[in-house]
Amino acid sequence: MGPPASSGFYVSRAVALLLAGLAAALLLALAVLASLYGHCARVPPSELRDRGAPAAAPSLPGQQEPTAQPGPTPEPDVAATRSNRRPPGPWDQLRLPPWLVPLHYELELWPRLRPDDLSASALRFTGRVNITVRCTAATARLLLHSLFLDCESAEVRGPLSPDAGDASAGRVSVVERWFAVDMQYLVLELGDALQPGSLYELQLGFSGAVSQDTREGLFLNLYTDQGQSEKEDVNGSKWTVTSFHTTPHMPTYLAAFVICDYEHISRIERGKEIRIWARKDAIAEGNADFALNITGPIFSFLEDLFNISYPLPKTDIIALPTFDNRAMENWGLLTFDESLLLLQPNDKLTEKKIMIFYIVSHEIGHQWFGNLVTMNWWNNIWLNEGFASYFEFGIINHFNPKLPRNEIFFSNILHGVLREDHALVSRAVSMKVESFTETNEINELFDLFTYNKGASLARMLASFLNEKIFISALKSYLETFSYSNAEQDDLWRHFQMAIDHQNKILLPATVKSIMDSWTHQSGFPVITLNVSTGVMKQEPFYLGKVKNQTLLTHNDTWIIPILWIKNGTTQSLVWLDKSSKVFPEMQVSDSDHDWVILNLNVTGYYRVNYDKLGWKKLNQQLEKDPKAIPVIHRLQLVDDAFSLSKNDYIEIETALDLTKYLAEEDEIIVWHAVLMNLVTRDLVSDVNNHDIYPLLKKYLLKRLISIWNTYSTVIRENVTALQENYLALISLEKVFGTACWLGLEDCLQLSRELFRSWMNHPENEIPNPIKNVILCYGIALGNDKEWDFLLKIYNNNTKEEERIQLAYAMSCSKDPWILNRYMDYAITVSPFTFNETNVIEAVAASEVGRYVAKDFLINNWQAVSERYGTQSLVTLLYVIGRTISTDSQILELQQFCSNMLEEHQRLTVQAKLQTIKNENLKNKERSARIVAWLRKNT
Repeated sequence: MGPPASSGFYVSRAVALLLAGLAAALLLALAVLASLYGHCARVPPSELRDRGAPAAAPSLPGQQEPTAQPGPTPEPDVAATRSNRRPPGPWDQLRLPPWLVPLHYELELWPRLRPDDLSASALRFTGRVNITVRCTAATARLLLHSLFLDCESAEVRGPLSPDAGDASAGRVSVVERWFAVDMQYLVLELGDALQPGSLYELQLGFSGAVSQDTREGLFLNLYTDQGQSEKEDVNGSKWTVTSFHTTPHMPTYLAAFVICDYEHISRIERGKEIRIWARKDAIAEGNADFALNITGPIFSFLEDLFNISYPLPKTDIIALPTFDNRAMENWGLLTFDESLLLLQPNDKLTEKKIMIFYIVSHEIGHQWFGNLVTMNWWNNIWLNEGFASYFEFGIINHFNPKLPRNEIFFSNILHGVLREDHALVSRAVSMKVESFTETNEINELFDLFTYNKGASLARMLASFLNEKIFISALKSYLETFSYSNAEQDDLWRHFQMAIDHQNKILLPATVKSIMDSWTHQSGFPVITLNVSTGVMKQEPFYLGKVKNQTLLTHNDTWIIPILWIKNGTTQSLVWLDKSSKVFPEMQVSDSDHDWVILNLNVTGYYRVNYDKLGWKKLNQQLEKDPKAIPVIHRLQLVDDAFSLSKNDYIEIETALDLTKYLAEEDEIIVWHAVLMNLVTRDLVSDVNNHDIYPLLKKYLLKRLISIWNTYSTVIRENVTALQENYLALISLEKVFGTACWLGLEDCLQLSRELFRSWMNHPENEIPNPIKNVILCYGIALGNDKEWDFLLKIYNNNTKEEERIQLAYAMSCSKDPWILNRYMDYAITVSPFTFNETNVIEAVAASEVGRYVAKDFLINNWQAVSERYGTQSLVTLLYVIGRTISTDSQILELQQFCSNMLEEHQRLTVQAKLQTIKNENLKNKERSARIVAWLRKNT
């Protein structure tokens, strides 16, 4: 699931959907309701929903209590007004007041889509919604979340009498309606108070614009299909009415509808129909077949795992031409950007097949985590996203048992979030409700921490319990809270119940206490083990260890599960539940065979450090017999050591010592980790690296040659063998790119061969895993002939992703005149649009291009500013100045840009350049130590 902007307005009973004939004049039109996103409903799941809880949540501090007094004398109905200057009231809070509980919705939507008119003025829609509510506290003021809609009318009927029927219901006058814009509320002021315990029906009429620029609310996609530009509306000028059945109780954000002229393929899984919808071309070419073939089995696997059947009679999945690279788990209609769902024949040599498997698994996982059981409010969105992300890996490994589960989780999930997380990061996984003050803060929750950290914490929980207890607790939780809302504590309670009903797993504290220590505080711990004494301690991980820790405010500890191995044998689980503890069993002897690794399979969300002897023992084992240490732990040692050295927990030499054995390393994912840490982007693009480059070249090529020979042979002789090697598919680009950067002649020759073969015979496509490398070096090693060929390919290509790839490749030229011509093309009126990327930035990012771009700016900065915006000049200065290390260099750049920028921009640039300088000075010290180590070990 993406941010709430892609959520859906739930359609509760019979819904009348009035829509235009499904044809468009020039291009086919596809309209999607990702949410009824407007001035009558932009609704988090617990606010306007068909569930009784938690609308009656307690009032927040400062919230206005409901007023039971009648309002002023009724006046004629007037259009709703917008106001930011009302006195303090409940409209200042993010959560709806608890006065009403919605029970039922009847929604009618009428998109005015005509086949012969898709102009902006014509793209409007109207609608009506009747909401049956129960009043829980007397109030003469009603609040509804609302965004991007105009409320045309508002009536309140009731109290409703179940016995006498709706016909006898009275009416409560609506005196005024107005919008509280900041918190996105529609406020209805009533002439009389609603009475507690009574039922009422709110009747709202609304209208709004169909969006063409964003993927929010009711939005339009334009696309071509089967080369047509014109179809006849079979219904003439009449409108078609489509009605939908009543749904189960569900959160409002999970509804969607689509108006399109698509084709579909289908299958029956356990008596329920599954349909994949896509452009007719895509269906005819079989691009949706893979998604259809995996969807049913994934549903069945999760039904069996949780012993809970999928409750809906059908599932539709649709590939949208443009959905901002997102997917959404709307109940009964899952929406995907087509790039995340459709598998094309030339995608075989990419990681896309596995990526589609993961994303489809994630969205289907949401049918239980999020749809069946919904978090109580957005502060616990990680209960949805974290568990759906975790089960992606269980699902795919069930169907692909040969995939290296731990290594893939580390590479796809854990590595990225550990790199970004630290003790002073702005938020924890689970936030307190009162910490939210603005609506955009909800959108910001859909980030790396919610998805990746959430998945990592779920995995850690599963690891210190066991699979049986883990799944048993989740079954109980899902059964108990089906069709309702839950909080984090509800989940922990069910895990505790599972623990209490057995006696094999003993915990040092309650599940709540253990997991709260991870979800309620930011960052993660570093565990340091002294193998001489067995003393283990924990401390928060900071970006740059501060020697005087008293200056920092992170005082809490974690309750940490320690799974570990000694000399290759798995040991019993222990717990570090205080700042330090002694574990005599973790001491090692002087024997060369004695070594310890903490965090078995890297299931714990922490980094591990050792004393000097501990690192020495591990290094000795790697040099003697690296295969004795599992692949996941070779990955872990490299990643932990380089991260800890970068942030001053250990010396850089300790991390470098771990690379001595690499000539014997045949796992490409480990090589990938080493090179990502050692051969950084800054190092590659820095022409001042003349000290380190020759030493690094000699050191790495001696060790790289074996893995290079293995995979270059596969590329030349049997490239299709890579189809099932996921770790190779995600690692090859870095390995091949480094080999070429280091000047390995065979890599350069292979780049020439593959590029020229493609030039001469376009059917000989460049293998996708190394396409970026081959395109770049094909241009760098060539001349204007290769460059002009790539430009022609770019102009004939309509796929944005591929055009970006080609645009960056063209910036790899080493010829200044070609780069100047390229930038000139970008800023002048020409047949070359280059809208997908900033060409000047792309050129400036390379070694040669930095100087060429700087000279180009001197004479063309106004044209660059007009083409890409003034802010692009600021960004360019950062790119050009990325290697500065002195104040005089900063002064030179300031003088260089003095005429280009406004005063506030110049101040911003000065501060940023100073930061870059300081970082580079620190990196220079680090580089000097790397150089000294390389001289000693080369």
